[in-house]
Amino acid sequence: MKRYIQYEPFNIYLFSASEWQHPVHKHSYFEVIFIRKGQGKHFINGNTFTYSAGDVFLLGPEDYHYFQIEEKTTFCYLRFTEAFVKDPALSQSPVWLRTIKMLLNSPYQSSGSIVKEAKEKDLLEYLLLVLLHEYEQRTESSYELIMNGIMKAILGILARNVVHEKGIEVKDPKSSLLIEEILSYISQNIQKPDQLRMEQLVEKFHYSPTYLSIFFKRQTGESLQQYILKYKLQMIRNRLQFSDRSIAQITYEYGFTDGSHLNKLFKKYYGLTPGEFRSKFLEKV
Repeated sequence: MKRYIQYEPFNIYLFSASEWQHPVHKHSYFEVIFIRKGQGKHFINGNTFTYSAGDVFLLGPEDYHYFQIEEKTTFCYLRFTEAFVKDPALSQSPVWLRTIKMLLNSPYQSSGSIVKEAKEKDLLEYLLLVLLHEYEQRTESSYELIMNGIMKAILGILARNVVHEKGIEVKDPKSSLLIEEILSYISQNIQKPDQLRMEQLVEKFHYSPTYLSIFFKRQTGESLQQYILKYKLQMIRNRLQFSDRSIAQITYEYGFTDGSHLNKLFKKYYGLTPGEFRSKFLEKV
């Protein structure tokens, strides 16, 4: 699996293509991918999504992807490292740090384009135009200040859309912050089942088990344990497709001590056992 490396904290890559030239790959950095023109399919971690103008994808360092272009497409990649989002010039407030932490640790890739509403796409396109203009003038002394402000706005809007996708009540800032923190904590500890037990969540967030359960269900539409299980199975699915680890290793990695239990759960959600799923995937490659 090819990995693309980036050493500078931030850059922009704008190009058009009628045929995708890159193999399935991952990166050492984050990518916000704007589809400015065209249409086709985007394959992310084994999931297939159609894309068209206005769609926006956010990929992390361990995500695998490639495009199948059906109509000549103009792509704009905003590529940045973890060092960039931790730069004091960009991240100053606790609210911003929580927001960016939630955004970069959410399983956003399983839903395709982050942005669904036309008005949000228009707003991001406007910010992107300003960013591209400033990027061309990056020798100017004010470039870094303006660029940081625009990138903060873009990432903030993407975070807002990720939260809205989970059904967060916009008019309730305290609820929004709490669900962001819970989702981020789950993402960071998805391979540590002991850290995701209810007693640990209670200790971490200082709410009763009953309150956390009702709150999470109300905000996301599913129970805490259901969300954790579905997230974990999605990660296992990705490992089966894009890693050389054995099924036993993957089972252990995600805290399943009993392979037969994983088989039953995986088959319930995907219609196949992990072994059957991997075999079927390899037949297509």
